[in-house]
Amino acid sequence: MACMKLGSKADAFQRQGQAWFCTTGLPSDVVVEVGEMSFHLHKFPLLSRSAVMENMIGEMTEKGEEKCVIQLHSVPGGAKAFELVAKFCYGVKLELTAMNVVYLRCAAEYLQMTEEYGEGNLIAQTEIFLNQVVLRSWKDSIRALETCEDVLSEAEQLNIVKRCIESLAVKACTDPNLFSWPMMEHGPMQSPGGSVLWNGISTGARPRSASSDWWYEDVSNLSLPLYKRLISVMESRGIKAENLAGAVMHYAKRYFPGLNRRQTISESSTRVAPLSFTNAPSEDEQRLLLEEVDNLLPMQKGMASTKFLFGLLRTAMILQASPTCKANLEKRIGMQLDQATLEDLLMPNFSHDVETLYDVDCVKRILEHFLVLDQATGGASPCSADDGQIMGSPSLTPITMVAKLMDGYLAEVAPDVNLKLPKFHALAAAIPDYARPLDDGLYRAIDIYLKAHPWLTESEREQLCRLMDCQKLSLEACTHAAQNERLPLRVVVQVLFFEQLQLRTSIAGCFLVSDNLDGSRPLRSGLVASNEGGWVSAVRENQVLKVGMDNMRIRVSELEKECSNMRQEIEKLGKGRNGTWSTMSKKFGFRMKSQMCSAQEGSVSSQSRGESKLDKLKFQGKHVKQKKEV
Repeated sequence: MACMKLGSKADAFQRQGQAWFCTTGLPSDVVVEVGEMSFHLHKFPLLSRSAVMENMIGEMTEKGEEKCVIQLHSVPGGAKAFELVAKFCYGVKLELTAMNVVYLRCAAEYLQMTEEYGEGNLIAQTEIFLNQVVLRSWKDSIRALETCEDVLSEAEQLNIVKRCIESLAVKACTDPNLFSWPMMEHGPMQSPGGSVLWNGISTGARPRSASSDWWYEDVSNLSLPLYKRLISVMESRGIKAENLAGAVMHYAKRYFPGLNRRQTISESSTRVAPLSFTNAPSEDEQRLLLEEVDNLLPMQKGMASTKFLFGLLRTAMILQASPTCKANLEKRIGMQLDQATLEDLLMPNFSHDVETLYDVDCVKRILEHFLVLDQATGGASPCSADDGQIMGSPSLTPITMVAKLMDGYLAEVAPDVNLKLPKFHALAAAIPDYARPLDDGLYRAIDIYLKAHPWLTESEREQLCRLMDCQKLSLEACTHAAQNERLPLRVVVQVLFFEQLQLRTSIAGCFLVSDNLDGSRPLRSGLVASNEGGWVSAVRENQVLKVGMDNMRIRVSELEKECSNMRQEIEKLGKGRNGTWSTMSKKFGFRMKSQMCSAQEGSVSSQSRGESKLDKLKFQGKHVKQKKEV
């Protein structure tokens, strides 16, 4: 830290308790009281440097009082500053530093220590040190600005705060590698060529370049009002939005240590420890700080990390911040919901009015913000392209990620017995159909919800199952759904029907691949002489494909036999009454065709069906019969 030495005399001041004495050999003829401290001094050194002291001593002399006592309880900087002023008046050695220059400059102005009362008076000396030393140094400007908080009104009147903020803003907005600050102050000396000097000898090593966040930690020590002013000036000078957002995030993490509890190991290893408060801030102060952080953050997408924004939102809920603050944070998160994780969405419910474990309403509002922005930025819709184009559209990547994220969230909140069906249904239905390439995640969430809410009526179960498209279930999901007793019978039949169509399509595709492989064998055989490994790999792939096709043939045969048996069971139930089969077909939501259910002996080899699956189908047939009788 730079300093400026004033005075040449030895220190003749001694402290005894709450009093200072000047041991010059002459008795004291004036006592100056500053707060609880008293200074036993001499009149001449004081009145020769200060207009205020001259006037006050003159008034006391005119009154003829034997004991001259002057009270200066309102002097800026208090007793500590006046001690340095007194030493300056006596010509005692002292050092001007960034930590005391603001106090001395304000005290000198208060005491009117101008050039009329001596050349090189305290006002001139402190101004020279401020302008030529302090304001040219980043670290010293920070220290001086921090001390301004104790004498803020006087520092504002003298434009010290403004000058410090302008100096800091200029340096923060400038590339530090161009001018070597702040590393020049504390780093090693450099030669004119830029190499590091050791004992005046060039080592050839190059100094490390500074990153764009070099100033975050320094400014985070400022109080909120001064920090806001500094950020505002930086923004007016055109600082990059990402640097501004990074500084605000660093400031918030310093004063809200809870924001760092969910950070990764890599983040925690590179981040400084949070500030420990001597006196913990009150809840109102924390609420004010949170709302100001929200106002300072740039509104552009991606400026702040999604995890950080979720942390702010949780803190806002705990501190009961203003609705505007919470709405802004929800909107910020909605703009980049595709970058969130499932852990981020699982926010506990802090409201006493809602009994659910997680805040589902908040997540739904965030999702709505995302969908509105997605539509505004030209997000694809079901009518904009066919299925093939939709699946391959790059613009659908964010909404597809959000759909997968929301399906996972629904599966996590589904076990909550207090989660009502309308709320679960509304959140699941908010995702557009085209956003889900597969409905496996949605089916899993619905199955968990049905298991946790066994008291749902048949109509409510059917209403919930209408959210998923059976045609978009994978083979594994279809297999599970066909054996799921929690699903309505209509949904099970639809799953079986579309599973058969899916298998037929898959087998047709495998036959096409097999034909292509057979056609490419001469080409592969021509390469055997040059690459035996390629031929062995092709044979292995062909064998794997054949095994897969055989398994598919067996599965198709089993499904065709299931459909045939089911059809026969239903026809038996409908004997004696006209139109029963057509009524049941309409109830199940599709028209069964006999040619789809009949076994095709020429194309697939028939296999016997397991006893467990036949029992399952018989149970379903009996269930239909009981419904008909009722």
